Amino acid sequence: MSPKKKTKKTTKKDPERRENDLEAKYRRSTLDIAILQDHIALQTESVLKVQSDRVDLRRRMRDMEQKLQHERQDHRDISSDLSRQYKTMQTELTNRVKRLEKEVSQLREEHVLCQEELRRERRQREQVEQEKNATIADLQHKLDNMERDYEKILLETVDSMSSQLCVARRGWQDKSTTLHQNYKELLSEFGLNALDI
Repeated sequence: MSPKKKTKKTTKKDPERRENDLEAKYRRSTLDIAILQDHIALQTESVLKVQSDRVDLRRRMRDMEQKLQHERQDHRDISSDLSRQYKTMQTELTNRVKRLEKEVSQLREEHVLCQEELRRERRQREQVEQEKNATIADLQHKLDNMERDYEKILLETVDSMSSQLCVARRGWQDKSTTLHQNYKELLSEFGLNALDI
């Protein structure tokens, strides 16, 4: 900054004042120099920081490039491995499908044979059932006949026993009456009344 020029009346300058002006100019110059030195130091520090950042960025960029290359290689390896696994799985799956188709074919054949066996077993079971039902019906008929015969025999036996019991009862009643009479007579001979006893 250039000092302002003052327009004054023409008077003689004081030597003290001149010294003060020189000191002020010196102080101002010293201050300006210090400010410029600080500014230069800041600029130098900023330049050094930028250079350091540039070196750091270059190093990081190299690291990132290496990392990217590693990742690309890993990606290629993984892609290759996945492709190999896919082909292996596809082959295994194709073999499994063929094996399962063969098993299905065998199971169908076995199913047909089982169906035929089942039909044969059903026919045999129905035949056995019919024979069993015929045997049961025949036995039931015989049982009914036997039941009628036994009932007839039982009724005849009961009738015969009833008539024999009636005859026996009459005989017992006659004997009982005779025995009663004899006892009454014996009791009366002893002078006892049968009704008192």
